[in-house]
Amino acid sequence: MVNTREMFAKAVKGGYAIPAFNFNNMEQLQAIIQASAETRSPVILQVSKGARNYANQTLLRYMAEGAVQYAKELGWKRPQIVLHLDHGDTFETCQSCIRMGFSSVMIDGSALPYEENIALTRKVVRYAHRYDVTVEAELGVLAGVEDEVSAEESHYTRPEEVIDFVKRTGCDSLAISIGTSHGAYKFRPEQCKRDPKTGLLVPPPLAFDVLKAIEKKLPGFPIVLHGSSSVPQEYVKMIDTYGGKMPDAVGIPEEQLRKAAKSAVCKINIDSDSRLAMTATIRKVLAEKPGEFDPRKYLGPARDEMKKLYAWKIVHVLGSNGKAR
Repeated sequence: MVNTREMFAKAVKGGYAIPAFNFNNMEQLQAIIQASAETRSPVILQVSKGARNYANQTLLRYMAEGAVQYAKELGWKRPQIVLHLDHGDTFETCQSCIRMGFSSVMIDGSALPYEENIALTRKVVRYAHRYDVTVEAELGVLAGVEDEVSAEESHYTRPEEVIDFVKRTGCDSLAISIGTSHGAYKFRPEQCKRDPKTGLLVPPPLAFDVLKAIEKKLPGFPIVLHGSSSVPQEYVKMIDTYGGKMPDAVGIPEEQLRKAAKSAVCKINIDSDSRLAMTATIRKVLAEKPGEFDPRKYLGPARDEMKKLYAWKIVHVLGSNGKAR
């Protein structure tokens, strides 16, 4: 596994973004590696605190190491794969992941007062860099709920703070808030317009003016977007058709993510879309074959659907295909 330093530098220069896909189980990991190997895209395997509690950190580490060998079996001679802690909330969590072989960590002190965020981030950076592990920090607060990350309201990153923050912490990349949000319900209905033809919610645009201001302050510095799932409506509809209930689920339009990927944004996090693809497919299989009890018969199709989703994001949204031959 590699850290993010070189791949981010290439992405910023090349005008594309690296996919950061969360995984919790074998099927998600298989799908991510299959899609990345076929498209020759560098990829970041993200593990949240919730995933570590669910799947066990030791198993996740060896699954990721196995993923590198799996990629080589698929014909990818020099895979560029990062194992990254997503939303680490304490120094101890980051330290544990570094000791377990993670090649990158995120320390999320965004909910803390500014000076406390700097102090915590600096402490993690100093420890991580001793082991050549890269560190992502966060400035600004994203709304929404995903795993253990939750906030009622977002607070845009203040461009006037970014130079001081990056200089004093020494972080390798910076997650910012410009209107993305965690989870499958990224915006409340009152924040959106409703398309009169489809009845679907149309979310507000991202704050690209804030992004541009940050780029001017930090030219060439790697910027990260969290909460960037698009919440494909075909999956929402499929879930609802086969017994689910997801009213007004809405995500970030892909055209806005394409625009972001061509800027200094070099890492885009996508998690909820994979969950939706998996859940929709499993619901469909079990509804059509109610007597099925072999997990492979519904997890297999779910894996295939997630692979299609990941490949689509890599090629048609992020533009990272062919960048890791």
